[in-house]
Amino acid sequence: MAVLDWSQCEAVESVPGKVSGAWVFRGTRMPVQTVFANLEAGMSVREITEVFDVKAEEIEAVLHFVAESLERKPVLAG
Repeated sequence: MAVLDWSQCEAVESVPGKVSGAWVFRGTRMPVQTVFANLEAGMSVREITEVFDVKAEEIEAVLHFVAESLERKPVLAG
């Protein structure tokens, strides 16, 4: 399984002491994991933006980052 380097995604941040250092959408306390959990539960991006403090553009930026990261070929240690 690929490990994502969230520090390379401009839409998110991890601040020690803020939501226990979890990756959150920049300038919010909204954990990125919450979006994935709700997408998995069947919510649409629009529904998530109506319930949580996050914009569709921010969710799309995170989804794009994940898709791009997963398309990259892993570097094998040799």
